[in-house]
Amino acid sequence: MAPASLGDLETVFGNVVKAALGLAGIVLFVMLLFGGLKYIMAGGDPKAAESAQKTITYAVGGLILILLSYLILVLIKTITGVDVTQFIVVQK
Repeated sequence: MAPASLGDLETVFGNVVKAALGLAGIVLFVMLLFGGLKYIMAGGDPKAAESAQKTITYAVGGLILILLSYLILVLIKTITGVDVTQFIVVQK
């Protein structure tokens, strides 16, 4: 078995980013589902309905934050020509 090299960081970093984005998607879905269920179960209670609306609002806000982060990286790539969405280790 060969020892780990600096180039292996590309694979590790790529896997971590993919896992984090997948986890963010799952958390978003669960928060939206939980907020919707809270809203349905509120039964006319204004405080419970407000809590459910805040949960849904925070979930959508998180989604917007994730999308804006990615769009900023793509904008940097478009303006500068440097692909900051790819993690590449240059070995000399």
